[in-house]
Amino acid sequence: MRNEGQPLLNEAEPGMNEQARTESYRIDNKIFFRLFQLGNLLQTKSTNILGITTVQWSVLGALSSKGPDEGFLFGALAEYLKVSRQNLDGVLRRLERDGYVVRVAGESDRRARLVQVTPKGRNYWRSLERGIETFYQEATADFSLNEKIALAYLFDKLRSNLSAMGEGEPEG
Repeated sequence: MRNEGQPLLNEAEPGMNEQARTESYRIDNKIFFRLFQLGNLLQTKSTNILGITTVQWSVLGALSSKGPDEGFLFGALAEYLKVSRQNLDGVLRRLERDGYVVRVAGESDRRARLVQVTPKGRNYWRSLERGIETFYQEATADFSLNEKIALAYLFDKLRSNLSAMGEGEPEG
């Protein structure tokens, strides 16, 4: 997260010359391109190997972590997963069609929609978990536990920085 007084993207750090700035930009570009590639590869592999899209996987996983009568308000689920409401709506329609989730009116606000996993959806999630565990093991086979911890930490740091981008800055 950038604090006031910190340099903007690719502004020179004290003592950083033009060559170092260029190299820093090149590395940043590589990181974000790799993230793009990984997202696409994850989507393709999850669909081909597990038979489920990454967003469906995330929705069912999030909802299955709740108790049987709990769920997420639609907007809170979109925020939690960091997906657009439109994208989430389309995914939920498919999951509803297959009987894995339902949307019910909220108790305090009847206009609010609570998204819940159905018993069929919970069973489907349980049937996927072994395959997901194997998927994780194969994808991270060459990683030590410390490398996994470091990668998760760095992704959290990057997510935090991305989330904070544009906060407190004038629109224009």
